[in-house]
Amino acid sequence: MLLIIAPRYCDLVSAALTAVSLLGIDHRVIRHGAVASVEQAAEAQGVEVRDLVKTLVVRRSDDHYLFVLVPGDRQISWPKLRTLLGANRLSMPSASVAKDVTGYERGTITPFGSLRAWPVIADERLQGRTINLGAGERGIGLQVAADEAVAALQAIWADVTEPN
Repeated sequence: MLLIIAPRYCDLVSAALTAVSLLGIDHRVIRHGAVASVEQAAEAQGVEVRDLVKTLVVRRSDDHYLFVLVPGDRQISWPKLRTLLGANRLSMPSASVAKDVTGYERGTITPFGSLRAWPVIADERLQGRTINLGAGERGIGLQVAADEAVAALQAIWADVTEPN
């Protein structure tokens, strides 16, 4: 069963929801329970897999990270991302490092309310769509208009993914 909690009535306290509210982004909070895959999360939230966004943390250097917003049915294209950033080497940090630099556990990561405001790159396929992404806690999703979220985050649109 899908339960949608209106933001002003939500008793959930999280940095992500506070950040989205402070940014003035129209959003819905969706409590969906435990899931084990992107496909299960999409089904539990009542959306297509492509509209369930994975927020991936990418390490650019020792103390420089960025968020990449990836549609659920795609993956990062490392050659495209390296070309965009003019970087020879990029990597995914371990789960513990990702938590240390964002404040969120893998599977809940969102650029909203992160410990630091890392740069954000959103895959261009998300433009014009309503998307669901992590809300900082397990079993909870955040639904927003991609264009509004990207603008509020001062993110850039780019072709940085490929099919799974």
